[in-house]
Formats: sequence, structure tokens, C-alpha cells
Amino acid sequence: MSNTRSIRIDWTGEGLKFRGEGTDPTTPAVEIDPDNETSPGPMLQLLIAAAGCSGADVVSMLAKMRAGLESLTIDLTGTRREEHPKRYTAIKYLFRMSGRDLDQTKAERAVSFSLEKYCSVLHTLAPDIKVEHEIIID
Repeated sequence: MSNTRSIRIDWTGEGLKFRGEGTDPTTPAVEIDPDNETSPGPMLQLLIAAAGCSGADVVSMLAKMRAGLESLTIDLTGTRREEHPKRYTAIKYLFRMSGRDLDQTKAERAVSFSLEKYCSVLHTLAPDIKVEHEIIID
């Protein structure tokens, strides 16, 4: 099976808004609004994708560690250049989590593996982006 993915976006006819979906007919559509008024724009969606990717990694790894994860919230802050291209130069993750057998060591191991090795979205970005993280266990 091929590891190729494809999408299609269509301009909605309203300002700069688009509707995007995977070319597989079962993939749900998303709205893209560069003005961030009716839906997240491309740069916010990139942060959402990075958070979702690392979140899936962390949940999976903590399950393998039998950490009893009960909650996980990820806040992501991206800092962009002032000049064009206004790409991200730094990304800061804040992981808030709780679990029955979760401790700082397990949490740090799962997060580090995700950010340093597994998160495909993060590793698709420019390699000079400064990535930091903080973990809070409730």
C-alpha cells in the first residue's frame, strides 16, 4: 500500500475561504479561513495538526507504559517571523495530563519520544524551528 496522501481544496467564493478534504470520499471536510473568523486559517491549522500528531503519540506511548492516562490537554504557541515568509520560528508545547499511574518520568519519556522522533507533522517543518515543551501533571 502506498504511503501517499492527497487532498483537494475548493474556494468557497467567499473572500479567501476554502473547503478542504482528503481525496478519499470518506474523509471529512474542513473549512480554512485565513482571516480566522469562521474557522482556523492555515497557520493555526498547522499548530492544530502538530498538537494532534504529538497528542496521538503521547496517548499511545503512555498506554504502552500502562500509565492510566485520564486526561490530556495540549496548548501550543507558535512564534512567527515578522517578514515574509511569515513562517514559525519557535513552537512551545504545554502538556497538561493526569493518570492513575502517571509520573513525571513516564510523561517526559512519552513527550520526548514524540517531539524528537515520532511526530511526523513537527518533523515536516523547517529543522531550525526552536521546539520547547513543558509538562504539568495534575
